[in-house]
Amino acid sequence: MIRGRSDARRFAINFSTPGAARAARAARALARRLAACALTLGVLGAGVGASLAPSAAHAASLDVREIQTQSRHTFRYTCAAGKTFKVTYINGTNGQSFALVPVEGRNLLFVGVIAASGVKYVADRYTWWTKGPGADLYDAMNEDSPKPIVSGCATIMR
Repeated sequence: MIRGRSDARRFAINFSTPGAARAARAARALARRLAACALTLGVLGAGVGASLAPSAAHAASLDVREIQTQSRHTFRYTCAAGKTFKVTYINGTNGQSFALVPVEGRNLLFVGVIAASGVKYVADRYTWWTKGPGADLYDAMNEDSPKPIVSGCATIMR
């Protein structure tokens, strides 16, 4: 019978494999690092303002040793309402993809997820959905969902 928290911990430790314990520690460490990076990116992007235009002076690096970067590309978008901003796409060697998108004055790290069409990235309550050179930003909490909150965005080719 497990009587208290310490007994429960001993039970879990006695019956877990060293590999599982190591994997759990690595997952917790990765979660802490990602949370710290997201906080850093949010704080650095806080001074950007409502224009959605990130400042080069607020550049930050994200270092997650378990995920190696294969490629990194930055595109400038202009949207139907006249907003312009940059989005940085990061592809990992493990097949994961990320997008650093400015939303409401702060940079958010979006993670690529499965989409029926195009490439879909999610962060918090937002979805950045690209299809070819176009993209839209959705807010899951928006009363008018599924209408995008920033729409008609297209990459600016030079």
